[in-house]
Amino acid sequence: MKNKATSSKLNELLMRWPKGTVAVQHWLREQGIPRQLADKYCRSKWMERIGQGAYTRTGDKVEVLGAVYALQFLLKLPVHVGGKTALQMQDYVHFVPARRLPAVHLYGRPGRPLPTWFKRHQWESKVSFHLVRLFPDKPELGLTKKPYGQLWARMSAPERAALELVDLVPKEQTFSEARLLMEGLTTLRPELVQELLEACRSVKAKRLFLFLAEEANHPWFKELDLSKVDLGKGNRSIVKGGRLDPKYEITVEPNPEAFSVREGP
Repeated sequence: MKNKATSSKLNELLMRWPKGTVAVQHWLREQGIPRQLADKYCRSKWMERIGQGAYTRTGDKVEVLGAVYALQFLLKLPVHVGGKTALQMQDYVHFVPARRLPAVHLYGRPGRPLPTWFKRHQWESKVSFHLVRLFPDKPELGLTKKPYGQLWARMSAPERAALELVDLVPKEQTFSEARLLMEGLTTLRPELVQELLEACRSVKAKRLFLFLAEEANHPWFKELDLSKVDLGKGNRSIVKGGRLDPKYEITVEPNPEAFSVREGP
């Protein structure tokens, strides 16, 4: 009877456990699987431990987004996928590698660190973890929940992702790629862009975002009310040795392929 009950628990667990994800200890307890039983499943090769309190199905291919699923929906951590990664996952980047993301940008809040098992595991993608600092007063602004394969992920909507992207220029993101990605963002929602710009704390990110949006001549740019956006004062150096854009007072890379609507002939 005992073996039958244990087998029944295992079958129920496998039905509730989405493939390609990490299971954490407290979620297993909620499913009626105490640590001792989890250890038994590991010895029986039904599960594998990838770190303290974290497990995968034996033989299951778990990539980093399957672990992010555990962070978001099992551990309830205030973590979201942002920046370039969020744009890739929403098909705003057309040159995504076919099988995997080379890098994943995650955003979290101060005082809520990632679990040790996540930080120590060797994922197939490089993980960059950033603290939410652009929108400290409205940390949920511009976040959405989207399907990704058979899973779901909380991520930045493209409007927020674009601001997160340019915020990383030039340390973690090249100016030229940011320019290319911004050129493709033709369908951003001006109402959300406006709200994000008004809430954003980074003068540099706002200036660069607006410069690239105006350079790309996006229709939604014309609907923005910049009088309500604090762009600070004084020049900001973004590109070392770049040219100073007189309107936004930032140094930028010359773009020989684009005709600036402000400079004229």
